[in-house]
Amino acid sequence: MPQPNPAALLTAALNAAARDWRVHPLVPGGKASALHGERRCLRTDGCADGHVKWEQRATTDPDRIREAWSVDAFNVGIATGPSHLVVVDLDVPKDKNGKGSSDAPDGATTFLALCERAGQPWPATYTVRTPSGGMHLYFTTPPGIRLPCTARTVAPNVDTRAWGGNIVAAGSTTPQGVYEVSDDHPVVVLPGWLSQRLQTTPKPATVPAPLLIPGQATRRATAALERETAAVRTTSEGGRNNRLLAGARSLGRFVAWGEITRDAVEEAFQAAGETAGLPPAECRTTIRSALDWSIRTCRPREAA
Repeated sequence: MPQPNPAALLTAALNAAARDWRVHPLVPGGKASALHGERRCLRTDGCADGHVKWEQRATTDPDRIREAWSVDAFNVGIATGPSHLVVVDLDVPKDKNGKGSSDAPDGATTFLALCERAGQPWPATYTVRTPSGGMHLYFTTPPGIRLPCTARTVAPNVDTRAWGGNIVAAGSTTPQGVYEVSDDHPVVVLPGWLSQRLQTTPKPATVPAPLLIPGQATRRATAALERETAAVRTTSEGGRNNRLLAGARSLGRFVAWGEITRDAVEEAFQAAGETAGLPPAECRTTIRSALDWSIRTCRPREAA
């Protein structure tokens, strides 16, 4: 397992900020935010007027970054929305043991097929290789466009991170390895054909629900997420995976109904599962399987 290097991680955070990308600390060796959540917020300092979430607290200020990374060997997260980034996450399919599988095409293969279908070459842009063998392709957001995150709606094993999304920066370390720059090409603007594909018009909700924070989560989805992740964190050995599976399945309907982003649900359950003692790879596999099943099988909101 690679050992985190505090000095190298600080440098990675400063390098990202120098590109005008807003960074925030992730748990050492992991991908979940190290910043406190709403339930643990003391309403002091920057949260005196109300809890401020990680996306709003991400910064490019070198002094704040040095202060934060002096505490621990934090991995580096980039808040893609405020950084005016769209990152295309090309994943490698996993089997039930969390290992690479050849049964399904990986994200790079399906993305290449999309490029060919659009009559366009593979875009040359800043690219990071993930420890699992996947890739993160970085693009700047076209002017005047605000894009949400997507999860496997573009193509199999292709996700995108934009507003509401977080991406792990190059230089970060997990038990599987290091996030490394594989192409240091300048970041280019999101190709028009892909931008059009990501701009989908949401169907109007028959039963509207008031948003807790516009564009992020409804009150009931937030309450359900807090309840289910708390249950996962406190489950003892022997029932942890089943509890994680059940909790993630219960949240899938809210993702399908547009009441919370899949990215937020995955991150919260990943942190809860790891806190309970489950291996990170097992958490990812269980969460994705549960959400895929729930989103695919849930009833329309008006019929629920």
